[in-house]
Amino acid sequence: METGYTFDAAKTAEALIQWTKEYFAQAGPDTKAVLGMSGGKDSTVSAAVLAKALGPDRVIGVSMPQGSQSLNDADRICSQLGIKMYTVNVGKACQELMNAIADAGEELTKASIQNIPPRVRMATLYAIGQTNNARVVNTCNLSEDYIGYATKFGDGAGDFSLLANLTVTEVLAIGDYLGVPYEWVHKTPDDGLPHSCPDEEKIGFTYAELDIYIRTGKAPEGFVHGNEAEGLKVDKIDRMHRANLHKLQPMPSFRF
Repeated sequence: METGYTFDAAKTAEALIQWTKEYFAQAGPDTKAVLGMSGGKDSTVSAAVLAKALGPDRVIGVSMPQGSQSLNDADRICSQLGIKMYTVNVGKACQELMNAIADAGEELTKASIQNIPPRVRMATLYAIGQTNNARVVNTCNLSEDYIGYATKFGDGAGDFSLLANLTVTEVLAIGDYLGVPYEWVHKTPDDGLPHSCPDEEKIGFTYAELDIYIRTGKAPEGFVHGNEAEGLKVDKIDRMHRANLHKLQPMPSFRF
C-alpha cells in the first residue's frame, strides 16, 4: 500500500543507540538498565538496543511469569544478548494481594484483577533496579500507547522510554536492522494475560493499519472485525485514543 511515509530503520536505530548512550552518560558510568523481559518484540528490541549502547554487563532482564506462565523465550533472548536475567514468579504475590483486598470486603472487577500483575511486575523492577543502581526501562511503543494498550503504573511506567515515539512497524524494522532473530521480533503480539488472544484479533484492526493512520492520517478501510454493527475501524481507534489520553498526559494538579 502506498502511504507516502518512509522510515529509515538504520538511521533511527543508530540515533536511538546514541541517545541511549547520552542518557546514561548523564546518569553516571555505573548506572545500569533493568527491564521486564516478556519475550515480545518490545522488550526484545529494547534489550538489544541497551546491550549495544551500554554493553551487556550493564543490562538486567527480569522475566516475571504469573503462576504457570512460560518464559516465552525470555531466557533464550537474554542468553543470546549476553545480559543477566532474573526470573521472579509474581503469581503468589498477585494472589496474596487479591486475597487481602477480598478480606477487606471488596470484590474486584475483571479489569482490576487483570491489571494487578503488570503493577506488581513494575514494583518488582523498581526493587531490583534500586538494588542494582539501575534505571527502569519503559518498553511501550507508540502504537500501543496511542490506543491505551498499557497498564497505568504498570508496564506504562518507567524512568525512560526507548520506543514511545516508534510505531509497531518501526520497532519491527529496527529489530530486523539490529539482527535480532526474526522469530522473536515478529512474534504475534498479545497482552500476556491468561486466556489472551492476539492483539489484532482482539482490537479488530491491524497494527499496520493503525501505524499508517498515526503517521499519515490515512484512515483504515472497513469495519471492526468486518462487522458493520461494531462500527468503522477509524472510529474505534479515535475512541480508544480519547479514552486513554490520561495514561499519556502528566498528572493533573491544582495550581494557585
